Amino acid sequence: MTTPLPSSTPSAEGVDAAGIGRFLDALESLPGTEPHGVVLLRHGKVVAEGWWAPFTPERLHLLYSLSKTFTSTALGFAIAEGLVGLDDAIVDHFPEFQADVTGPRSRRMRVRDVLPMSSGHLVDMINTAAGTDPHEPVRGFLLHEPESEPGSVFTYNQPATYSVASIVQKESGQRLVDYLRPRLLDPIGIGQVGWQQYPEGRDMGFSGLHATTRDVARLGQLYLDGGRWEGRQVLPEGWAEEVPQKRIDTAPGEIEPDWALGYGYQVWISRHGWRMDGAFGQFCLVLPEQDAVLAITEAAEPAGPVLDAVWEHLLPAFSDGPVDGTADAALAERLAHLELPVRPAAEGPGGDAAAWAGSFGPDAASEAPFTGVVLEEADGGWTVTVDDGAQQLRLPAGRPGWTIVEGAGGAAPIAVSGGWTGDSLALDLLFLETPHRIELEVRGRDRRFRARWVPEPLGFLPDQRALGMAAPPVLG
Repeated sequence: MTTPLPSSTPSAEGVDAAGIGRFLDALESLPGTEPHGVVLLRHGKVVAEGWWAPFTPERLHLLYSLSKTFTSTALGFAIAEGLVGLDDAIVDHFPEFQADVTGPRSRRMRVRDVLPMSSGHLVDMINTAAGTDPHEPVRGFLLHEPESEPGSVFTYNQPATYSVASIVQKESGQRLVDYLRPRLLDPIGIGQVGWQQYPEGRDMGFSGLHATTRDVARLGQLYLDGGRWEGRQVLPEGWAEEVPQKRIDTAPGEIEPDWALGYGYQVWISRHGWRMDGAFGQFCLVLPEQDAVLAITEAAEPAGPVLDAVWEHLLPAFSDGPVDGTADAALAERLAHLELPVRPAAEGPGGDAAAWAGSFGPDAASEAPFTGVVLEEADGGWTVTVDDGAQQLRLPAGRPGWTIVEGAGGAAPIAVSGGWTGDSLALDLLFLETPHRIELEVRGRDRRFRARWVPEPLGFLPDQRALGMAAPPVLG
């Protein structure tokens, strides 16, 4: 059983509930942003949390690169236990590669160089590393000599984190999840999580972690409190202070200011505090000056405006003195009834309904992974069966609100909404463990369909989980 985080009202912890409301207004109105969950802590207590239906508090969510901070946390434990040192050369943990890795810069690359993304490479090497050695990307990474001296230049580089994750797993003899379970996850109340693997048996480290919004908030609070949880030192002494220190300059010409202020041990320095950061707006903001943590799971492209909204609307809501609590109840009511909009549509087609039954093929502009679609009418309702070339999944069509299909046949859980508009069937398929949806349009006039990702998933490695209808990540 996971012990709930302590809770309070915004006003009791010096936060203006109206300011939180203005932040929610901004979040819901940002173009390209679909919020899924938010948790705000002040003085170690939850003062606001909510999930936009059909997302729920217990639903795991793909964190993308926010996973990296869990990996650097695992490294802290491994250093404290003598399994690895910051000044260790990467290649020294892989003696089986010694004869192959001859480049002097590759051989000099240390853990402390890759941890802040300063391997010396000038581009992200993930595709090159996996292409060079699909069975052992660390070897593929080390075989490509950095253009610059390790430690000298910042490049956001997935194999840098992957190397750290691989070392911890190799030296501990455990998956990252299993290594972290007694050291981090259980002590701070994080329940079951999932992590994508590559190769089989090795958690990816740089991406692929699935956890709840509350889990993310717990990790942020642990770091805010210096690695202590309920009075007990959980992180190795001093590691909570080491991780968010600026280790290297990032891009001073970066358009988005929150990506131009430097990088620590798998975290970004922000205009206020620092943050764990994953693609499409998976954020954990740690704000020491405000004694606050903000965790957000969402689908945001671009994600920069979300941080702008935090600074503009939420930051001014924090106070060191008394706060009027008249807006607390209204905020609580709003947070309890958040919901993503559904497409306005009819439950069935007009005209000759029987003409819609049967198979539909993809049109030339279809982007998403479906190879075929079949519509059927039965018991007064419609179903759509989508085929991704590996398996088929039957989904409801034309029902009001969101209908959740919980991973039938081993597929990922999906929420469906939508129905008929004119001569088309328009559906939204929300992949509930991810920031992604598929917009599916099925046309009666030419018996074709078009499917597109919103936003399109990032694929890093050859057998990383396809987000079509693949099995969930490996749980632990």
